[in-house]
Amino acid sequence: MSWLDDDDDLDDDFEDYDESSIRTRPNPKANRPRTKRRPAHDDAQTGRVLGVDRGRYTVLLDEDTEDEHVISSVRARELRRMPIVTGDQARVVGDTSGDEGTLSRIIGIADRTSLLRRSADDTDQVERVIVANADQMLIVVAAADPEPRARLVDRYLVAALDAGIRPLLVVTKTDIADPAEFLAHFDGLDLRVFTSALDEMPVEEIGAALVGHSTVFVGHSGVGKSTLVNALVPTAERATGHVNQVTGRGRHTSSSTVSLRYHGELGTGWVIDTPGVRSFGLGHVDPANILAAFTELAEIAENCPRGCTHLADAPDCALIEAAERGELSETGRARLDSLQRLLQTFSDKAEQSPGR
Repeated sequence: MSWLDDDDDLDDDFEDYDESSIRTRPNPKANRPRTKRRPAHDDAQTGRVLGVDRGRYTVLLDEDTEDEHVISSVRARELRRMPIVTGDQARVVGDTSGDEGTLSRIIGIADRTSLLRRSADDTDQVERVIVANADQMLIVVAAADPEPRARLVDRYLVAALDAGIRPLLVVTKTDIADPAEFLAHFDGLDLRVFTSALDEMPVEEIGAALVGHSTVFVGHSGVGKSTLVNALVPTAERATGHVNQVTGRGRHTSSSTVSLRYHGELGTGWVIDTPGVRSFGLGHVDPANILAAFTELAEIAENCPRGCTHLADAPDCALIEAAERGELSETGRARLDSLQRLLQTFSDKAEQSPGR
């Protein structure tokens, strides 16, 4: 017996529920379709990335307050293609208490004020991001053991000028050799120089230059960079090594980039220690940024013909003509020599590029 009357028209009553009228999209995983809309994360906190280790980011929250603490984070999936490096200001959500076993998530990076980069070699256009938001670079070089390499220092200077970072130079092991001849190579540059010996390390003088700044330390392996970092930041405990007597090369002791806080009588600053490198590719550099760092020369160069290289053999170069007419002071001529040397370093790189 049916509860439906014989005169009921089933087709009319249920025609709106015909399965053929339902539009569906195949979903083989049988899960909810993903949406492009992302949460606003209004509760996100911003902190300084102190270091990166195998996919884990150490982040400092509430910097310079009573609530300052360190947390561990991972990157959100949508940031998988963005490099997150030491010095970044990261937006984090999740458990930001910093308690043991907790893990937060980085969901964004604040705009960077600077970005120090290098490429594997001069022909490689793929850049490697070293550190973000640094405003100073301290180049560490030894007077001997290993022998100082002026061209490598030139490359550091080019990278710093390209990033808009102020360069500083410290020469270690001056008790072994006199660095005067080496330092003459940099006459004319606006470059503050410190000298350091085994029994006379200018920790207070260098430390005073670090106060209020975020300074990235770079240098060839074996020049004493980690020793200097440990002297400035006693709690750093960065590993130190020695120079191979056969090859003259230093052994890599720092394997990662890390931010360390410097405390001095005049205040605090950030020391960013980086692994030692034996090469520094410039495949990413814009040569216009090198000239811009020489303010007074850049003004004269505005009268140069388009495409002028400003090198010693450049035709109709306004800089060269000004020097020949005696319009540049002794310091100005020295700075022109330094500019041409750095531009020559970049020019040599360009000549090695594919298709040249």
